[in-house]
Order: sequence, then structure tokens, then C-alpha cells
Amino acid sequence: MTETRSWAEMLTWIEERLVRTTGDDVATWRERVAATGLETEPEVRAWLAERGITGYGQMLLVMERFGYPDFFTAGADDLVDGQYADRTALRPVYDAVVAAALGIGEVHVQARKGYVSLVGPRRTFAVVQASTKSRVDLGLRLPDREPAGRLLPAKSIGNGSCTVRLALTSVGEVDDEVVDLLAESWSVNS
Repeated sequence: MTETRSWAEMLTWIEERLVRTTGDDVATWRERVAATGLETEPEVRAWLAERGITGYGQMLLVMERFGYPDFFTAGADDLVDGQYADRTALRPVYDAVVAAALGIGEVHVQARKGYVSLVGPRRTFAVVQASTKSRVDLGLRLPDREPAGRLLPAKSIGNGSCTVRLALTSVGEVDDEVVDLLAESWSVNS
């Protein structure tokens, strides 16, 4: 069984990363954000970006300012189970993709409400999403790859960072080509 991070674990990891990169913890940054008096998310994001806080750290501080989504209280297993509750035949496809990804290198599996992110040492490199009742989409962050062959355009996959996707309908489709593409995406984004 794959250990999938809960949101609480992910938030701890993000805070540790924030402290490593800025020297200050979430509480300190929360006070700084509050002191700005900024009222909108775009204003807060711009202010944080000016201070070099982007990506996950920025996401966390924006949620600290404007509130956390309800699904943050759900456990990782509950989130994944919910994604496949009405498409149980696709769960083995998800499991095969995650198992392949974990064999590549340092990979963290982060369950979201509607998809699962595969996060390497630096950032998300892939997303696994049960897009329909008969298909799992594997979104890959491969900016130098164009859709061709099995690689399709990545529309509405995960958080929008994926550039191409693979449509998977069975475990047999999680083949050497898929593993190689996962490894390539991991490498490009690590």
C-alpha cells in the first residue's frame, strides 16, 4: 500500500520548506501578511511573490489569510477513495501509476479533492485524475513535449501545470512508455 500524504502532513512539509527558504515560520509570515492590510488574494499573492515566496509556500500563506478549504480536514485515503467510489474498476490503474512513480526516485503522493499530485523534490511533476468513469488521465509536466501519439493535450488536469496527458483505461496501459514518461517528467522537474 502506498503511503499518501494527508493535507496536515503536506502543510508541515510546506512550512518546513518555507522556514528553510526564508528563515521564518508560517506564524511570522501570517502576521506580516495581516499587517499589510491587503484585502484580495491577487494582492497578497503579488506581495508574497515580491518577497520571493511562490509555489506551495505562497499557497499556504494565502490559505492562512483567506481560509482553508473544507477538504483539508479529510484524510488522504478518504480523498482517494472518494475519487474512485463510483469507478472502482479504475482504482487498479491509479495504483499502478502511483507504484510506477514511486519507483522513479524521491516522490511524494499528495491527495487532493479531485486528483492526486505526484511531487518530486522540487515540484509537482505529474497528476493522476479519474476524469471519467472509464478513464484515468495521467497529466505530465513536460514543457518541451507536444501532443503526439499517446500524448494528448492536457486540458483541465489537476492544477493546470501539466502540459500533456495520457488517457489510461486499464492496468495494461501502464507500460514501459508510461514509466519512461513519468521518469522524464520527474527528471525535468526535480
